[in-house]
Amino acid sequence: MNSAFIYEAIRTPRGKARPDGGLADITPFELMKTLYDALVERTSLDKNYVEDVILGCVTQAGEQGGNIAKASLLYSGWPDQVPGLTVNRYCSSGLDAINIASMKVMTGQAHCTIAGGIEMMSRVPMLSDKATMFADAKFALNHRMLMMGSGADLIASLYNISREDVDAIACLSQQRASKASNLGWFKSIIPVNNPVKDIIVATDECIRGKTTMESLAALPPAFSALGEQGVDALQIKEHSTLDSISHVHTAGNSPAMADAASLLLIGDESLGERIGKIPRARIIAAATVCDDPLQVVSGCAKATASLMSQENLTPEGVDLFELHEAFAATSIKCQRDLGISHEKLNVNGGVIALGHPMGATGGIMMGTLLDELERRSLKTGIVAASGAAGSGTAILIERL
Repeated sequence: MNSAFIYEAIRTPRGKARPDGGLADITPFELMKTLYDALVERTSLDKNYVEDVILGCVTQAGEQGGNIAKASLLYSGWPDQVPGLTVNRYCSSGLDAINIASMKVMTGQAHCTIAGGIEMMSRVPMLSDKATMFADAKFALNHRMLMMGSGADLIASLYNISREDVDAIACLSQQRASKASNLGWFKSIIPVNNPVKDIIVATDECIRGKTTMESLAALPPAFSALGEQGVDALQIKEHSTLDSISHVHTAGNSPAMADAASLLLIGDESLGERIGKIPRARIIAAATVCDDPLQVVSGCAKATASLMSQENLTPEGVDLFELHEAFAATSIKCQRDLGISHEKLNVNGGVIALGHPMGATGGIMMGTLLDELERRSLKTGIVAASGAAGSGTAILIERL
C-alpha cells in the first residue's frame, strides 16, 4: 500500500455567518477559486496532475448545490478532465473528504488529489436544504434524529457536566484562540479580498477575546425549548438513569456559525518529485464510527478511541489532539473518556471560539494541527470531528 502525504494545507479565514461578516458578499465559487489559485501558487502544482477533488459541504442547496466541488472547478477555469465530488457526513464532512482522498492515494487509484470543504452559512443557512430528518419534527422524534444542541445537553446530563464546566471550556477556547490569532500562529490562512466591502479579511472573525466566565454565565439556555417539545421526554425514556435533562449549553459555549473554505493537497511520493516539494505530513490511519444518535455529537470521542485502539496508542503517545468542540460538553467527554490533558487538547482554541463552517471545518482543523505540530517541532497528532446522528471521524497524522 502506498503512503498518502499532505503536501499543503490552506484555508480562508472564518467569517461571521451574517450579512456584515467579512466573507458574506463572496459566493462559494469565488471563495473556492481564491483557495485553488493559492494552492497552485504555493505548490507550483500543474492542474493536470490532479485526479480528483473531494469537498465536504453540509447544506448542499442553492449556491452550494449541484456538486460544488465540480462546479467550483469549472468556475475557476480548471481543466475539464479534473473530477469533483461533494460529500456530506454532517460536521465531519471535511475530514471524510480527506479520508476518501487519502484512501485513493493509498490504494493506488490516484497519485494526486485535493480535499477540503466549503460552507457559506451567511448565504446558504444551516437547514435551508429542508431535509426531512430535521424539518419534519415527527420524523425526527420517531427516528431519533435530533438537533446537535439537544444531544450536547444529553451528554452533559449523562456525564454530570455542570454549566460552570461548559462555560470554563468556552472561556479557555476563547483565550487560546485570541492568543494564537494575535501571535499569527494560524499559518494556513489565505487572506481573502472582499471588493464589495473594500476589505481584505486575514483573520478569524468569530473570536471573542474579552469573554469572561461572568459574561458567559449571563446567557440563557439555547435548547430548553426543544426539550419541552418532546426531546427531553424521548431522551429520558431512552436513558432510564436520568430524570431530567440539564440544559447547560448557550450561544456562548456552542460553536459559532461561520463562512470559510479549506483545501489540502494529498498525494503519493511521486507527486513530491513532480512538483519539487517535500511533504509536510503523512496520513497514518483513520477511523469512522457511529454512536448513540440521541447524543448526536458523541462520535468524535468514539472515533478517536477507535483510532487509538486500532493503532495501539495511548494519550501519552500522541503529541496533540485537535478535536471538534461540537458544544463544550463534548470536549469534556473526550477528556474524560480518553484521558487527554488540557495541555494537548485544542491548544489554540476550538470551534466554539474560532467558528464552525461545517463542511470546511475538518480541513481547517487539519491545517491548524499541522501548523502547531510544526511550530512546536512535535511529531504526531489526531484530528477528529462529530457529525450528526452520532457519527464521527478521526485521522492520525505524522509530521515529517
